Amino acid sequence: MELLTVSGISLVEQGSEVLRQISFSQRSGQKLAVAGESGTGKSTLLQIIAGLIQPSAGEVRVNGRRVRGPAETLVPGHAGVAYLSQKSELPHALRVGQVLRYANKRPEAEAQALYELCRIRHLAERRTDQLSGGEQQRVALARLLLGAPQLLLLDEPFAHLDRGHKRLLQAIIEELGARLAITCLLVSHDPPDTLAWADEILVLRQGRIVQQGPPAQIYQQPVDEYTAALFGEYNLVRGPDCQALIRTAGRPAAPQLLVRPEHLLLGPVGPGGVSGTVKTIRYFGSYYEVEVRLRETTVRARTSTSSLAPGEVVQVSVAAGGGWLLPLSADL
Repeated sequence: MELLTVSGISLVEQGSEVLRQISFSQRSGQKLAVAGESGTGKSTLLQIIAGLIQPSAGEVRVNGRRVRGPAETLVPGHAGVAYLSQKSELPHALRVGQVLRYANKRPEAEAQALYELCRIRHLAERRTDQLSGGEQQRVALARLLLGAPQLLLLDEPFAHLDRGHKRLLQAIIEELGARLAITCLLVSHDPPDTLAWADEILVLRQGRIVQQGPPAQIYQQPVDEYTAALFGEYNLVRGPDCQALIRTAGRPAAPQLLVRPEHLLLGPVGPGGVSGTVKTIRYFGSYYEVEVRLRETTVRARTSTSSLAPGEVVQVSVAAGGGWLLPLSADL
């Protein structure tokens, strides 16, 4: 069942087109993420869905009901939709217990279970101005969940958190769907965070959707270099090096080959590969990154071994199923 339907949403501000014909849907229980570099309209799109910004064209429906923007209603927002902004926006200097009591629409037993889920029961007597950034974000999340929303919009929820608080909030968001039957739509300024969480990812560029699909497809088969760059390291190979590497993968000729470092294989020189010279080796804990100079291109590969040395000649090939052919129009 479609919980959220976004149809032809566009937004023009001060003569500039911020969003252009955005359309997609989200099923109940589906984990959907929106990725893109800063300024692509991700947060604006979320606020339109929440009813906080009036679109110039198009409409949003939640459970079949149209979301009205601030130009159409005195009180912005939509019943059943909760929006968690980058800032917690908690009332200043109130005790956490007070803030939560004012917001609670659930039976007490459900509320206590929710506080346990959000890891905030120990914070009840603290004032909101005494909380760390991560604690504030978890209290703000619990406050929204007390309203029993069906759709939770998460706008860069990890943006200002240290590693520990970020991992804790990620774990909480992961549990929400199963335990509370709440559907989540998440925007992150760090798109790799979405790969392990999302069922489907929308990639925005300059206010438009340029790719939509499951995380593995977005990562392994990006439509362009922009999308590839959002989700991790990559090599873009052209010219003779491109054609030689394509042959090692058994692919047809193409002007560009995009390949992730982990999909490049290094080995002794022999038939069936492309020879290159090791330039640099860097240690990253769980793997080594090896820079190899081919005929015209320097590529980066990942390996678990440290047996290589700068200046050594190696054979480079593409792992089976690795690499993605791009047309020239797919440049940044």
